[in-house]
Amino acid sequence: MFEGTVRLFLVWLGALLLMAPVSLAMAQNVDGVSDLKLPGISSYATPKGETSLALSGGGAITLSAQLTDKGSDITRGIVWRVFKPEAVNGKLPMVASSHGGTAVFQLEPGSYLVHASYGRAGATKRITVGKDAKRESLVLDAGGLKLDAVLSGGVRIPPKKLRFSIYEGTAEANGDRALIIPDVEPNSVVRLNAGIYHVVSTYGAVNAVIRSDIRVEAGKLTEATVEHHAAETTMKLVRETGGEAIADTSWSLLNESGDPIKETVGAFASMVLAEGDYTIIAKNRDRIYQKDFTVVAGQNQEIEVLATEAAAMDPEEGAD
Repeated sequence: MFEGTVRLFLVWLGALLLMAPVSLAMAQNVDGVSDLKLPGISSYATPKGETSLALSGGGAITLSAQLTDKGSDITRGIVWRVFKPEAVNGKLPMVASSHGGTAVFQLEPGSYLVHASYGRAGATKRITVGKDAKRESLVLDAGGLKLDAVLSGGVRIPPKKLRFSIYEGTAEANGDRALIIPDVEPNSVVRLNAGIYHVVSTYGAVNAVIRSDIRVEAGKLTEATVEHHAAETTMKLVRETGGEAIADTSWSLLNESGDPIKETVGAFASMVLAEGDYTIIAKNRDRIYQKDFTVVAGQNQEIEVLATEAAAMDPEEGAD
């Protein structure tokens, strides 16, 4: 894959993390529940009947969460879910839930599993509720990740043409990695449990891709900026230099090894390409034209393919 540069900055998480949007968390198991596998958002069992298992006459339990062991309580953005630990038809019954910061539940005395999700970070803890009020806290061991990308020389990339995907840091035996979050917009903050993540930055939709392993630290915001070695290129078929683009043209783009990497139809073929050597083949009606060109990082260009009799290829040769 194409090489790039990553620059990392660590700053205290503070209020910036608290302003990021909340999404479904992936669980991190703590406090003796390492074998627990919580169900997905649509896979737990809701209580049957009109009476909730969370009763006003039960014991009061106050739940709070912190990013680190010595951190302050998170005041917003947490999704709390309380489960009965015994599965019903293979699903854990959810007895109560809450959104916000510190939460108070009135529950029947007994054992429960509490899950706190904070963006894509999360933690699970087993608690015991009695008749007396008590307090429990969960340490999320979480931080934030903010991603961006530039071109050579620090030139900004249009945000609409840039996307990130975050994968687990450890690859499976077949080399694949589990996808955690797809299509992350640049400069958005993603909350994650502390650890190493594999980040894929895609500029355009062809082959301008940078892969990086990035570490997220608990209680901090990690800002990572990658550098793409690519450029925007527009091809057009013309009858003379500087002429109008010919409509209804089919385009095939080949890399340096001769492998096809992109096909499109239209008067113009516009795409982002990683730096390197390419061959473009244009077909209009029964004529085929070809041109070799080079992409230099950061240098956008327009490629004209001349539709002349001298430049026309034999259709059978072009098909090979």
